[in-house]
Amino acid sequence: MLPDFRVRQRDYLLEITRAITQELDQDKLLARILDITVEMLAGQAGLIALRAEQGGWAVASYHGIPPALLRYLDPLLAAVPDHEDPARFELPEINRLLQNLTRSVSLGLLTGVGLPLIARQRVIGVIFIFRSYPGIFSSNDRALLQSFADQAAIAVSNAQLYTQVTREKQRMDALLDSAADGILILSPGHTVEHGNPALGRMLGLPLNRLIGETHSDVIRWAHPPEGLTLEQAEAGGWPLTTYATLYVEGDLTRNGILPLPVGITYAPLLSPDGRLLNVIATVRDITRFREAEEIKRTFISVISHELKTPVALIKGYVGTLRRDDADWDRTIVEDSLAVIEEEADRLTEMIENLLDASRLQAGALKINIGDMELSALAERLAARFRTQTNQHTLIVDFPPGFPSIQGDEDRLEQVFSNLLSNAIKYSPNGGEIHITGQVRPDQVIVCVSDQGPGIAPDDLPYVFDRFYRAADATRTTKGAGLGLFLARAVIEAHGGRIWIDPKPGEGARICFSLPKSLSVKRNS
Repeated sequence: MLPDFRVRQRDYLLEITRAITQELDQDKLLARILDITVEMLAGQAGLIALRAEQGGWAVASYHGIPPALLRYLDPLLAAVPDHEDPARFELPEINRLLQNLTRSVSLGLLTGVGLPLIARQRVIGVIFIFRSYPGIFSSNDRALLQSFADQAAIAVSNAQLYTQVTREKQRMDALLDSAADGILILSPGHTVEHGNPALGRMLGLPLNRLIGETHSDVIRWAHPPEGLTLEQAEAGGWPLTTYATLYVEGDLTRNGILPLPVGITYAPLLSPDGRLLNVIATVRDITRFREAEEIKRTFISVISHELKTPVALIKGYVGTLRRDDADWDRTIVEDSLAVIEEEADRLTEMIENLLDASRLQAGALKINIGDMELSALAERLAARFRTQTNQHTLIVDFPPGFPSIQGDEDRLEQVFSNLLSNAIKYSPNGGEIHITGQVRPDQVIVCVSDQGPGIAPDDLPYVFDRFYRAADATRTTKGAGLGLFLARAVIEAHGGRIWIDPKPGEGARICFSLPKSLSVKRNS
């Protein structure tokens, strides 16, 4: 090594030592190490090649090397075979390849100096410097160079660890931020250390308002929850007496917003010696679960009631007809059989509606498309329903030349039947029932209206929901609350929509639209 550099060698060593504690950005650190090494060894160019954790070499930083040579270097280094002892096998091979490359590209004018980077018994990489005079080093020079390389290896290893930790933190932050459930990280003293956006949305508060608050200020129950609260559980020794998770369910109080049904799972984060470091709370919105439970209860209530009535009537009439002590005349027998048949048909219709609702939930409601005449279908069903009522006048009003459409006639007949049946049921005092058609440029519109009391404004948002029945309807009319739910499913499967046309005091008016031409998959 040149004598003029002996004093500066120690300065270089001090500078790389400072870099260990001051610079954790790997790219900047590598560039600085390479600049110091090129200057220290009076080189013309240099590079740092790093070894990946799982094997494989690549140039990570370079100085004074033409781009054409770099394009040649990467595949050359990548071809070095991995070995379980890279210090004995890979480093010498890397040095040999670079020495050969130096002599080849410089026609023997340059030599190379390689400094292996090994930290914590792990091969980090190599610094290779190209220079124009042979490397003749004294024992003191070699000791200084080795010390420099060791310090550089530690600096690079620390930067890699920092980069790895930073990436893990970014990955964890992205995971927390994208989670649909609210996540709350608490200190052992119940102070909020972190919350994710989902939690902020649930509470209706910005995240910066949550940090530093106590658990009891954030998690406030509208009513006593089901299960032990966090405070009650810790009073009993949780989690130090058991590492099991804690679950509590209830309605969460929110500022200026309706309470939110949630289920919260608390999990402890413990140190190796059993100390509580954090409590991780996962807050899940269970509104849909509550709705599902409500639907299930409604289903059981409605169906048990609706099935019980026809079964009781059928059983009663059959029992009466079978009595041995009575001789019924033909008229009574015919009337009784008519009631039995009507109630059996009602049971069949209810079962079919339930099956259709199940198919709809499973996404298996089939639509068989064909050309059809809506006006003819309306006339046919009006004629059928006229035989079922003496109090109502059914009027069909479609303009001349009403266009044919593509649709499933059986399914659309089901829609008409549900709308006409409802119109008759919900106008018990009789009156006119109108079935009207309108033609628009790209669609047709059909409306069914009656002269009953109409639909209450409070019921309008829910009439198409499964099993929904207005309070008055539940007391006065039969039904399971599936007709309009299925009607909407059929219309939407045809690419149309169905809606209530509210006219208070003028009866109910339900309309649906269908496209003139339909492009859907035909089901066989």
